Amino acid sequence: MKTYAFHIAVLMLLVASCKPAQKVYMFSTFREPADQGLYLAYSYDGLRWNDLGGPWLAPQVGAQKVMRDPSVVRAPDGTFQLVWTSSWRGDLGFGYAHSKDLIHWSPQKLIPAMAFDTATVNVWAPELFYDQYQKAYIIIWASTIPYKFEKGIEEENNNHRMYYTVTKDFETFSETRLFLDPNFSVIDAVIVERGKEDYVLVLKDNTRPERDLKVAFGPSPLGPFTHISPPFTEKFTEGPSVLKKDGAWYIFYDAYQQKQYGVSRTTDFIHFEDVSSQAHLPEGHKHGTIFEVDQPVLKRLIRESKKRKAHD
Repeated sequence: MKTYAFHIAVLMLLVASCKPAQKVYMFSTFREPADQGLYLAYSYDGLRWNDLGGPWLAPQVGAQKVMRDPSVVRAPDGTFQLVWTSSWRGDLGFGYAHSKDLIHWSPQKLIPAMAFDTATVNVWAPELFYDQYQKAYIIIWASTIPYKFEKGIEEENNNHRMYYTVTKDFETFSETRLFLDPNFSVIDAVIVERGKEDYVLVLKDNTRPERDLKVAFGPSPLGPFTHISPPFTEKFTEGPSVLKKDGAWYIFYDAYQQKQYGVSRTTDFIHFEDVSSQAHLPEGHKHGTIFEVDQPVLKRLIRESKKRKAHD
């Protein structure tokens, strides 16, 4: 009888050890006026977010040394790759650093992706996407080059288009190319993979009558993206961050005029449901990206956060 009970106990332990680890979602963010650096929040359900504080990395590169729009992707080897907006204007590139634990970071670099045209006004909201098929990182961002595109209703210094570069190691980069010209000023674009030849681009129409979020569709992460939708958010919204969960996509966005966060849920990127009331984000949270971490990474961050608070 004792032997039977022992085997049952061992079996239960084995079953427990085989259970998949609980997912932990991490949200990279910043706080205005964006001069302190990287902040983090975490969630188990993807809707209710807990503040991990910060800054976890203080900005040191760029003319204005700010950190806005921090975009994080976890590499296949577990490394966290980070890019960010390093200045409102004046930089010809964006900030970059990497980390194994989100606590200790590599030396920062400014990636001069727009150095080919010194008339460039700005480099905004670089966004990382890992192409699992090419095993490479695609980085997209918005820049204005005055008089390069049809002006429309925007001022020349506010007539943005999306550009991109590709890298496998963040040491060498492909030639910068035009990513998206929808014939209007566009910023804050995010690539979403639905399948090998099925991609969605969530973007902000930054023209004065719009300033809202739309989607477009393409056969690869580099597009071409076409069939741009009507807006699925109200005006004065930007900074989309996309989370896939339970067969649906949740698009978090900054409703900056209302000084609050909104969330739209969709299963097809055609029909959108406002689920903002289900979400909770830390006060002052600004847009970044959502990515997954494992429990040991979160536990180390919580321990370090408590240590810092105790020291303060």
